Amino acid sequence: MPGGTMANLVFNIALGKLAYYAGLPATNDALIMVPLEASGLVGDSTMRDYDDLSTLLAGASNEQTTMGRKTLTSVTATVDDTNDRVNMDAADVTWTAASGAAIGAVVICYDPDTTTGTDADLIPLTKHDVSMTPDGSDFTLTISDFARASSAA
Repeated sequence: MPGGTMANLVFNIALGKLAYYAGLPATNDALIMVPLEASGLVGDSTMRDYDDLSTLLAGASNEQTTMGRKTLTSVTATVDDTNDRVNMDAADVTWTAASGAAIGAVVICYDPDTTTGTDADLIPLTKHDVSMTPDGSDFTLTISDFARASSAA
C-alpha cells in the first residue's frame, strides 16, 4: 500500500486460501478493495474473525463510501521458488478527487461472481492500515506484493 507495505493482517477465513483467491479461479471473479473510515475501526484481533464483508461492515467499522470501492487490476499470484513463497500483486489504485471521511484501512476482498451477489458473498482476504485524509486531490495507493504466502518449516 503506501510505500508498498504488506498486509497488516490476513483474515482467518483466508488462511491457506490467499494464493488460490488471488489467482482468480472463477469466470467472473475479482479482488475488490474497500476503504474503511478511520473512526470506529475495530482492532485486528476482532477484525480477523469476520468471514464476509457484510458481517465486517455490520460491526463498528464503516465503509468510506464517498471514495468508493475499487476492483484490482493486473492481479497476479506468482510462485517464488527462490524465497519459498507466493507473491500476490496488483496494479496501483487511484481515487480521483478523493473526498469524504478520513481512511484508516483498506480491505481486499475476493468476489466469487461480480455479476451477482451481495456483501455477504465477498470474502475478506487482507487488511492494510492506511492513513489518508481526502482533500479533493487524487490519491494513489502503491501496491507492491499486497500479500505473500509462505510455509513455516
